[in-house]
Amino acid sequence: MRRADRLFDIIEYLRRHRRVVTAAELAEKMEVSVRTIYRDIADLQASRVPIDGEAGLGYLLREGYDLPPLMFNEEEAEALALGARIVAAWGDDELAEASKAVLAKLRAVLPRDLKAQFDALGVMAPPAHYQEEVVIDLARVRRAVRNKKKIRFAYADKGGKTSMRTIWPLTLSFYGAVWTVPGWCELRKDFRVFRADRMRDLEVLNERVPPDPDKNLASYLKAEGVTDIGSLT
Repeated sequence: MRRADRLFDIIEYLRRHRRVVTAAELAEKMEVSVRTIYRDIADLQASRVPIDGEAGLGYLLREGYDLPPLMFNEEEAEALALGARIVAAWGDDELAEASKAVLAKLRAVLPRDLKAQFDALGVMAPPAHYQEEVVIDLARVRRAVRNKKKIRFAYADKGGKTSMRTIWPLTLSFYGAVWTVPGWCELRKDFRVFRADRMRDLEVLNERVPPDPDKNLASYLKAEGVTDIGSLT
């Protein structure tokens, strides 16, 4: 966790509990040492966050403290809420939990008039019952993409024929009710898009994806006719 995120989480934890919270409790929640919490609290206090207390006793956030509101209009707030709710409904377990945390953080810093709009659920993304079953752990695929690691898996084509594939995963894409994994396929020696619901026996290899400008995400998107890559980020 980035330090900036941890400082935000400390403030939110103190805000939610409205009681004296010990450094040990915060350390366990943030998964850091007590000494790190002491430093974080000291820095927050130096930044004029009204936290009362001291090391060895505990800490309490004074009533009425609010982070500066983010400047979103109604449409922007709904767009963020919809995006997070889609992830909560359709993402893997880790992303779903992260999206719930995003929603809580977003609500905490919205101006009061937008909080009512945010809570009104003007936009929703309920889980669809027709989503294809995915048996692989999508979180492992995401981490492989992030860490630039090759993956190997058994893949069934439309006719049910299975083959082993080793690919350089480029991204994890969601189309309607289907998760797909575009990547450079070592067997076909070309870009391929694999449906996650047809992937089995996923293995993340220790072998890193080599830097190759002809086999990266930008090259794949260009091959697919996507010229404005910035529009996807």
